Amino acid sequence: MNILIVDDDQVDRESIKRSLKRPDYSSQVQEVESVDAALAIIKHQHFDVILLDYNLPQRNGIELLLELQGDSTIDNTAIIMMSSNEEDELALECIRAGAQDFLTKTEISAFRLTRAIINARTRSEMEQQLFKSYTKTKELAEKDSLTGLANRYFFDESLKLDIANNIRTNELIALLLIDLDHFKFVNDNYGHDIGDQLLINVVNRIQSCLRGSELFSRLGGDEFAITITNLQSASDASHVAKRIIAIFDEPFEIGDLSIKSSVSIGISVHPKDATGAKELFKYADIAMYRAKKLGRGQFCFFESSLQQQFFSEYQLETDLRIATENNDFSLNYQPVLDGITKNLVGVEALIRWNNDGTMVGPDTFIPIAEKTLLILDIGKWVITEAISQLAEWNKHLSTPISMAINLSAVQLKDLSLLEHINTCLSNYRVDANLITFELTETALLIDSEQSTHTIEKISEVGCKIALDDFGTGFSSLSHLIQYPLNIIKIDKSLMPSVSDEKKVKHILIGLVSMVKSLGHELVAEGIEQESDLELCTSLAIDKLQGYYFDKPLTANQLKDKYLS
Repeated sequence: MNILIVDDDQVDRESIKRSLKRPDYSSQVQEVESVDAALAIIKHQHFDVILLDYNLPQRNGIELLLELQGDSTIDNTAIIMMSSNEEDELALECIRAGAQDFLTKTEISAFRLTRAIINARTRSEMEQQLFKSYTKTKELAEKDSLTGLANRYFFDESLKLDIANNIRTNELIALLLIDLDHFKFVNDNYGHDIGDQLLINVVNRIQSCLRGSELFSRLGGDEFAITITNLQSASDASHVAKRIIAIFDEPFEIGDLSIKSSVSIGISVHPKDATGAKELFKYADIAMYRAKKLGRGQFCFFESSLQQQFFSEYQLETDLRIATENNDFSLNYQPVLDGITKNLVGVEALIRWNNDGTMVGPDTFIPIAEKTLLILDIGKWVITEAISQLAEWNKHLSTPISMAINLSAVQLKDLSLLEHINTCLSNYRVDANLITFELTETALLIDSEQSTHTIEKISEVGCKIALDDFGTGFSSLSHLIQYPLNIIKIDKSLMPSVSDEKKVKHILIGLVSMVKSLGHELVAEGIEQESDLELCTSLAIDKLQGYYFDKPLTANQLKDKYLS
């Protein structure tokens, strides 16, 4: 056992060495007379035990204890303090400073010193085990297990501390929130193992363009955060964001896979945007949301106008959830007239939402409903309401009218949609041939196996499929062949009241000829003026719809005006 005696009194040192000389106890003893001499020898040699006198020249033993704190080279070294002073307060002070035991010099004997060394070494080992356990727990609490980055807890605490420190200066703190674009696609198609490896590779790339002074954290999933302190200008944060985005130009090679990825980054700045950590994070999140809406693979700074927009959309989403639970919607019905007789032959169901006295247009709330998947429940309510209303009207008509219902691309992926349609047709005893489901061409652009399967199955049931907004610029002639379409609805942008009459006439002539040659029925929507009606009549378009005839009506209004 290697023992170091630190004591300036030679008589005391000799007494200690005699106490250590026992036949059953083997030790190698070295001795020094001061704190500085002890520090010098400890740097180059490991000791199992240090016997340290409190009362030393220049600097006392407590100062040596304090200097040794945190020194990994003495992790397994037990320190026993010694003093001629027998006061309890001194003993406690030494223990608090880091000593494992305390002996008064008057009580030092072979037995007592040996027992103290054994106790001190045991206590030292226990303290080290406890410290290692604490360090491991702290690491688990503060580090992300996959990437080794700081985790959300550590990020939050560090951001609060940075802000507190920054209040005393005129410098800026930038918070960058980073979201990996389309990460769910990677997990769904290649598995979570590949997804985890991609996250590790992403972290390595981002770290390569950081300078080391930034705090880089993984908040969870595919979300990361970077805080940059001591900035003179917010534009400095944009340089970091640009470097991060640029390193995603090259695909990630993982095994045999080559995965192209990108990130969206939102940036907020303290104290320009917010003075608190919570608000700063919220505003960076808003900026990141905007970056995604603008097309992903880019960064955006927070702007105050975005805050109001974000809160408005959030409130609207909250209200929409409540409305969906309570079915707080209504349907209006726009008449569809025969192109020759101008008699009513059908209607198109159009959803309306009165949100606490304010009418919210479908163009506003349908995108939110699609994003949150509330459209699945809303869409089923529309189908039920429209089919039940049609059944009620047709009970009193000798010639039944038809009902057109809009479907979104999101609904086409709903595995329960077809069953719901069949249930409604059966419950209300409505002929499937009287129901038309309208799809926009943008819905058909999302070419998925499930969507195509749903369209085909709806057609097999006997319902008609209409292609809405034909001619808006998304048109693909392959859609006319690829899908089981029955009806083509010509967009109102091709009407003379909207566009140049001479030009649209030639376009319409070509479209009408092509569509009719394929055996599809034609409906012209957006008939607003006499010129629109005259052109469509001259081209023998099958059915007509628009404000020239009528705006969307309530069920009672339509019944009174057309079905009485």
